[in-house]
Amino acid sequence: MAWYAYCITERQAFPELLRHRKPIPMEAVTGIQGNQIFLYPASDLAVIVSEYSPSPNFTAQAGVEHARVISDCFKTSTVLPFRFGTVFADDEALRRSIRSNQRQFLTNIERLRGKAEMHLKVLLNDCCRDQVRRYSPEPVPNVGKGYLSNLRENAALQRERQTKARAVTVQMHRMFLPLAEEVTCKRMDSGKMLLDIAHLIDSHGIERYQNKYSSASLLMKDCHMQLSGPWPPYHFVHRLTHHTSPAVAGNGARPSAHLAASA
Repeated sequence: MAWYAYCITERQAFPELLRHRKPIPMEAVTGIQGNQIFLYPASDLAVIVSEYSPSPNFTAQAGVEHARVISDCFKTSTVLPFRFGTVFADDEALRRSIRSNQRQFLTNIERLRGKAEMHLKVLLNDCCRDQVRRYSPEPVPNVGKGYLSNLRENAALQRERQTKARAVTVQMHRMFLPLAEEVTCKRMDSGKMLLDIAHLIDSHGIERYQNKYSSASLLMKDCHMQLSGPWPPYHFVHRLTHHTSPAVAGNGARPSAHLAASA
C-alpha cells in the first residue's frame, strides 16, 4: 500500500501508539480528498499519513488540505512537515526512509520543540525604479561599451536595492528579536520590492510578537506589512541530504523548507 505523508512527530505525543506497532486511525482529522488519517509508528517517531491512490495531479485544494493536516497536528505536538506531494511506495519504503534519517529527525524535533513560525511580508518602494527608467530607455546590445556600461549601472542598482532590503531586514530583526530568521527579497511587477520574512519564536511569545507587529506597523510608515501565523516551522526544518528516492512534488500551500525525504 502506498502512503501519502504529511509530517513527522514524536511517538510519545500520541499515547495510543504505545500499544500498537501498526498504523492506527487518527480521529477528528481528515486528509487530502477526505481520506482517513493514520498514525504510523516508526521507532521513536510517528508519521502522519493517509492511503494514497495515484491520480493525474495534485490540485491547489489538495495543497490547502495538506497544510491543514500539518497545522492540526501542530496544535498538539512538534511537527516536521513533509513537502507537499511526498509519497512512499509501500511500508518498507516508509520505514527505510525514517530509519535512515531518524537521528536528524529527532535532532530537529528537539531543536524546534515549543517553537513556532511567524511570517511577515513587507512591501516597500523600489528605491531604484526611477534610475532604471533613466538608464534603460531602450534595449542595449550585448556587445561594446554600451553593454559594459549597462552592466555596471545594473550592478550598482542591484547593490542599492540589496542595501535597502538589508537595512529593513535588520530593522525588523531588532524590533522582533526572533530566535532565527529566513529572508527573501524580490521585485514585483508593480515596481515595488517584497521582503518575505520568516521568524522562529517561542510559542509562548506569540502574543508579545503580535503586539510588536502592531507597533512596527505604525512606525514603518513607508512600508506595507502583513502578518500571518503561528505556523509550523516550515522554513526552519533542515533539508535532508540523504534521500532514498525523489519525492512526488506539487504546488504547496506554504513556501519551501519542508522535509525532502521520501520513498
